[in-house]
Amino acid sequence: MTNLAAIEKLSDPEKILLVEKIWDSINKANIELTSTQKSELDKRLKADKAGEMKYENWEVVKKRIRRKR
Repeated sequence: MTNLAAIEKLSDPEKILLVEKIWDSINKANIELTSTQKSELDKRLKADKAGEMKYENWEVVKKRIRRKR
């Protein structure tokens, strides 16, 4: 196992790189979605392809989240 104290000493950019490496090492084929999750993702993909999805700028989303705190 990795030493947590060593991870805590890493800079934020180093931690991000570590997380990316961990994520990339996960065998995505072993991740199973429930039928509900798959259905929701299929619905969103279909809506996106049909041009029915509304997207917002990340800055707008952050402001809305901060207002709710």
